[in-house]
Amino acid sequence: MATEKNDWNAEQIVRVHNGWAALVLLLALLLADIALFIYCAAAGIQGEAHPLPTALSVLMFPVLLVLLTGLFTLQPNQARVLVLFGKYRGSVRESGFHWGNPFYSNGPGRMAEMSKQMEAAKPGAPPHKKTLGRNKISLRARTINGEKLKVNDRRGNPIEIAAVIVWRVRDTAQAVFDVDDYELYVETQSESALRHLASQYSYDHGEEDEITLRSNADEVSAALKKELEERLGRAGVSVEEARLTHLAYAPEIAQAMLRRQQAEAIIAARQKIVHGAVSMVDMALRDLAEKQVLHLDDERKAAMVSNLMVVLCGESEVHPVVNTGTLYT
Repeated sequence: MATEKNDWNAEQIVRVHNGWAALVLLLALLLADIALFIYCAAAGIQGEAHPLPTALSVLMFPVLLVLLTGLFTLQPNQARVLVLFGKYRGSVRESGFHWGNPFYSNGPGRMAEMSKQMEAAKPGAPPHKKTLGRNKISLRARTINGEKLKVNDRRGNPIEIAAVIVWRVRDTAQAVFDVDDYELYVETQSESALRHLASQYSYDHGEEDEITLRSNADEVSAALKKELEERLGRAGVSVEEARLTHLAYAPEIAQAMLRRQQAEAIIAARQKIVHGAVSMVDMALRDLAEKQVLHLDDERKAAMVSNLMVVLCGESEVHPVVNTGTLYT
């Protein structure tokens, strides 16, 4: 059976020239070019023209200025994607002052920046965040504090859910070339993954050994992280942490669900009380029989069990009636 070919890009780490050495060399050449031009101009005034050196000095001046634009800096946990005439040449991850080919274009980074500016210009759109420019990508951990989403859980109950996601760029080539805007891609896929996760689990009151959103926070967070890693792998993004920050029933059913929770809590408490009362009655009858304190027939045992159950299970305080006569009259 034929397998689908993976056309994802892969990051290639490259090294570029030291920026300080390049800066000193280019400044020295620039000063020498200026000195040559001044010398040729002075010689021309004196009638000793040097057309070839003059032309060379004039041509070299803009070339040196263009070469100076190849200088760039990278802070710790920053990278730059190098694109030369539309072809990916590698990524620089080493921080410091560097010099590279001045024709390394801004490529898709510039297009993504223009797209974000157009989106921010729309009415009601959130403010635009400027990018680092020149295909620079931050490798630092970033946080998405998602908004509250209203979704239906596995049982169809409307709930509100939100999550916080910590992520960072793992592969710069995939982040730049495999998706149009990796930051927007992460936000969109995070919301989609959270909606899908909420529909796979019940809010609470699941069946035996069933994972629920409220009772199994660690398992749900692990499932959310796994799904996000699968979705964001295309963008070269790794997920470091994903946890729910808000979980509640939707307002329209919150009161009804609260009453159901209260009723279930009362039932659970009653079950415990009855279980304890039955154990205590059984212990009392067994001790009376073993110690031969008194002998009770089945009818009197039933009466004693009834009285003890009323005393032990009653919500209000019981006032006993003392019998001063015989038990059998």
